[in-house]
Amino acid sequence: MDVLADALAAMRTGRTRSARTEVRAPWGLRFPAVGGATFHVVLEGECWLLPPEGAADEPAADAVRLGPGDAVFLRRGSPMGLADDPATALTDFVPHDWDPGETIGRVDIDGPGPRTRLLCGAYPLGRGRPHPLMAELPDILRLPPSRERHPALHAAIGLLNAELEERRPGRDGIVPALVDALLLYILRGWLADRSAAEAQGLARPGWATALTDPVVGPALEGIHADPGRAWTVEELAACGGLSRSAFAQRFTALVGTPPLTYLTWWRMTAAGRLLLSGDAPLRVVAEQVGYRAEFAFAKAFKREYGVAPGRYRRSAPGAPPPSPAVAGR
Repeated sequence: MDVLADALAAMRTGRTRSARTEVRAPWGLRFPAVGGATFHVVLEGECWLLPPEGAADEPAADAVRLGPGDAVFLRRGSPMGLADDPATALTDFVPHDWDPGETIGRVDIDGPGPRTRLLCGAYPLGRGRPHPLMAELPDILRLPPSRERHPALHAAIGLLNAELEERRPGRDGIVPALVDALLLYILRGWLADRSAAEAQGLARPGWATALTDPVVGPALEGIHADPGRAWTVEELAACGGLSRSAFAQRFTALVGTPPLTYLTWWRMTAAGRLLLSGDAPLRVVAEQVGYRAEFAFAKAFKREYGVAPGRYRRSAPGAPPPSPAVAGR
């Protein structure tokens, strides 16, 4: 089981939206805060990233210059700005040609100066129950265009550039798929850099090491592959061939919580996804995440979410209203 992909899938709440942005200097764009995470890729030209505290109509002392191939990811979807110069006034980022059913919009700003082409967008990642891996990311993650360090990310950006440059058959299917893959490439690139830093003692060991650790990695894969299994610490330790106590200590040091605590957290996360995405009876959902008794599952679920499973399911967008009998309970 791919733990990274599984964790992101559990956080997704909708479709990715992106906009092909073509601007000529002078230009400045203000991006509002969004409910998920946001990204910006420089396809051609150069610009300045104005972090949240500098995203206003004033020069930003901490602006960062971006060039072709640079990718920026903001895990909190914080407000920010992009401009040809830190001193350029900003206007609101408002894509056009963005119909309700579309995932690709456009922003065009004409001017006498050099051209810059960007791809900007938002990933709908729920914040109510973020995976702990996301908490280790910096608020603003920038990955430079290094073919040697991040070849897959470099290739994905090249493909996106080619698809957006010219409308060809299948583009509306290819671009959203590439944008979704871009998130995984960005996170994979950060994980690789972070893991190297952790190995050199330059950063505290955490999830970047855990995912590839020969002991903790297999245990995480086991939990994600079969959350309904009655896992014990001994069985999880056996996945990596380590003793119970040594495994528990190593798991806690890298993941941040003891093995069975993470198991319960992931079970409840999986249960929440099952409740919102299907209509299986609560008994079936309980069994799928390792609870034989529906009552025990409901109690554990309410402890994690603050509401009963049935009420949580009814809170989902598009959920049918409860019958009068249920509503009165």
